[in-house]
Order: sequence, then C-alpha cells, then structure tokens
Amino acid sequence: MAEIVAETERLRLRTWDPEDLDEFVRHTNTEPVMRWLGGVWPREKHEAALGRIERYQREFGHTFWIVERKFDGALLGFCGLKRVNSEGAPNPGDFEVGWRLREDAWGQGYAKEAAIASLDLAFETFGAPHVVALTVRQNEASQGLMKRLRMNRREDMDFQSTDMPPELNPVITYRIDADEWPAARAAALG
Repeated sequence: MAEIVAETERLRLRTWDPEDLDEFVRHTNTEPVMRWLGGVWPREKHEAALGRIERYQREFGHTFWIVERKFDGALLGFCGLKRVNSEGAPNPGDFEVGWRLREDAWGQGYAKEAAIASLDLAFETFGAPHVVALTVRQNEASQGLMKRLRMNRREDMDFQSTDMPPELNPVITYRIDADEWPAARAAALG
C-alpha cells in the first residue's frame, strides 16, 4: 500500500505500488523523456532501477517517489531524494534531488512544485546539510529548474560517469546548502 510522503497544492508524492512500474514505463520511457539519460531503456533496466528506488526507501527513508496529480490521480513521474551513488562522483552519499516527468506534464510547474516539496523534506525532515542535483550539460530544461530553485552551479563537483554515454559526459552538478534554502524557497515560490 502506497504511503503519501508529501502533498502540495496540486500533487502527492508517494511511495511506489507494485503496479506503478508499468504505468511509469509507459509514460516516461520515451525518446523525449529519456533523451538525456542515454535513450529508451529495456524493461530489465527499469526493473533494476525500481529495485534501487525501493532499497533507498528502506535504507534511508527517502527515494525518488511517485508524483501523482491530485485532481485525477494521474501518475506524472517521479521526484524525490536519493543518495549520490554514481560511479566517479566526488561526493558519494550526499543527498540528491531528482525528477523525471512524462512529456505531457512538462511546462506546467509540476517538477518545480515536487522538487520544492522534496527539498523541504531534505532539510526539515532528514537534516541534509546540503543537496545536489545532477544533469548533463545538454539538458537545459533541468538546469533551468535547478536555477529557479536557486541552486548553485558547482563545476568543481562535475564528473565523468560510466553510466552515461561519452557524448553526454560530464555529469554536471548544482548544489544548495541548508542555510540557503529558506530564502531560495521564498524566491522560487515568488
């Protein structure tokens, strides 16, 4: 049974139900959504990713949660917190905020709304000293959200990831510290 982790004006962030994977894959395993993640994945890769997502929830109490629209219950994608575990990352174990939404949910502020809720949890519930967000240089939309969240570009934390094809490397990093979040949150909501 899924547990609601956070609610915003329009969204619920909740834990995964077993049947969520099929809908998640159907809506997010598309060329546009997966473009900056190395392309469409085979089913086995999604199943392995879900295993990691469930393990993060068990081990840390947080994960990339399902993002569900309140008014119709639509599964929009995921957003939440995990710990940095990318091969080659200079900051293993740091809190990482991340999101992946289906294409028809883009441009409506859902990712920002879910990311703010996730960052609130990181700092207020889990006591994160800072949170990073990772993307690739070509993914200007994700970088735009990181900037709207008032995260700071940290070139000193960029790294080469073996999880990414060479043309998408390096992975680039944004970061926000706990003491910066209250003012950044107010600006992001303003």
